[in-house]
Amino acid sequence: MQRTSPLTVATFGVVGIGSGLLLQLLRSTMGMSPLVPPVSLALTVIVLGGVLVTLGVSLRRAVTRKSGKPVNPFHAVRLLAGARAGQFVGALIGGFGGGLALQLLTRSVMPSAASWAPMLFVLGAGIVLLACGVVAEMLCRVPPGSGDAENPDAHGGGTEAEPGAA
Repeated sequence: MQRTSPLTVATFGVVGIGSGLLLQLLRSTMGMSPLVPPVSLALTVIVLGGVLVTLGVSLRRAVTRKSGKPVNPFHAVRLLAGARAGQFVGALIGGFGGGLALQLLTRSVMPSAASWAPMLFVLGAGIVLLACGVVAEMLCRVPPGSGDAENPDAHGGGTEAEPGAA
């Protein structure tokens, strides 16, 4: 399987920025107060990133261990899917927080920090989840030397990929 394309992740980020910006503009034109995301959203996103990296480290240890115990390929594929989803969601949520803050910070009268600080926390948490997704995806890769003797094309662009290989 191929690595996640940075262009795809950037597209999710741009969609997040646009939706956050449009939502704030819509609320502003309707005379409503700006949307301020709860800080618990940022904390939850950071915890999700930590879970992804923890699962990735445990999978990497199981793959590189010389115990001869087989690794469940379904677990590896699920973790890879979670890592990719983490990248997409991180870009989307980070972009959304950035779009929310962008509209507030471009106003002529600067709002209080209680309004824009949670938006920047969500932006930072999205970036953390994106980075954790990238790390978890790298941890899902099959290390060189495991099975190269049987199938030399397994890691170098062959048509077949080993289960769990990213």
